[in-house]
Amino acid sequence: MPTQAPRPVLALAMGDPCGISPELTAKVIMDEKVRAAADLIVIGDRRILTEGEAVAGLACDCRAWKPGAPLAFNGAPVFVDLGHLDPARVTRGTASRTGGAFALTNFRTALRLAAAGGADAVTFTPFNKYAMKLADASYEDEIAVITEESGAAQNGREFNILDGLWNARVTSHVPLKDVARHVTREAVLNGLVLTDRCMREAGIARPRIAVAGLNPHAGDGGNFGREEIDIIEPAVVAAKAEGIVCEGPFPSDTVFLRARRGDFDAVQTMYHDQGQIAMKLMGFESGITLIGGYAFPVCTPAHGTAYDIAGKGIANLGATRNAVLTAARMARPRVLDADGRGRRVGDIFAKVAA
Repeated sequence: MPTQAPRPVLALAMGDPCGISPELTAKVIMDEKVRAAADLIVIGDRRILTEGEAVAGLACDCRAWKPGAPLAFNGAPVFVDLGHLDPARVTRGTASRTGGAFALTNFRTALRLAAAGGADAVTFTPFNKYAMKLADASYEDEIAVITEESGAAQNGREFNILDGLWNARVTSHVPLKDVARHVTREAVLNGLVLTDRCMREAGIARPRIAVAGLNPHAGDGGNFGREEIDIIEPAVVAAKAEGIVCEGPFPSDTVFLRARRGDFDAVQTMYHDQGQIAMKLMGFESGITLIGGYAFPVCTPAHGTAYDIAGKGIANLGATRNAVLTAARMARPRVLDADGRGRRVGDIFAKVAA
């Protein structure tokens, strides 16, 4: 009889407690599609999850993990209770240092667990970057944290995914005035290589990638800038020589129309909002963010903490569910028994507790 493939184990970090993250955590834990796809290690404070359960009108059947115990799921998620936030300290609807510290601790713990082999992928409910910055003045963005905690040699990149359409970008959290100097031939080419790799890991056998220009009308033959001629087009040619199916540069104001009608599987844009605006207009409540280029995938909903509806019980689960399912699909499950995973969790827990 063939050996059954191991189920992916995902570390799910609870996000900002002042927004919709507690509610979404409760909802995704109980989602049937998620349970069928992966085993979850939920990281946070059980009291905050209880608050989320009350908002969502659910009772989560998480198994509390105790230090020294094996990690046995038996059909239910495992909850690692860090016990680090009293709900009385949470003010819904407001970015705070307390909320940022809670989310950042959970995220770092999940990343350390995955880096140590205790989880195959990481996912998280929404953070608030301002709150994270209040908690840690050195905080840049999630990518920098992942690089630090995973020990990676270089930063990965963000992808937005919506209904099978991917958006990659050459630059991300960079001031607009600095974008042009970061758009280099090497950066464009590396982005195409990584996009092709991540899409293949997600099950797309032959990704078709469109590349957007930087300037209006893709430079209009040099009338509005030469980046398309001198940088972007040579990178596309080099990527094609490596077997990557890509075309461009195309004007950014029309390339998403072609992608949406099915001409391409992905669009690589040059900067953050060039793609984010298009993707969020097409599906704000279901799009996800994948941070790729690491030893394990990291996925989250593309929307934010939604402070305006925190505590109302109306948060849409769609994007969070999609993020977890994508992480499960991309994960490469390790063959590790319950005792082995339990030791991994115990090691990370001990470091956090210290």
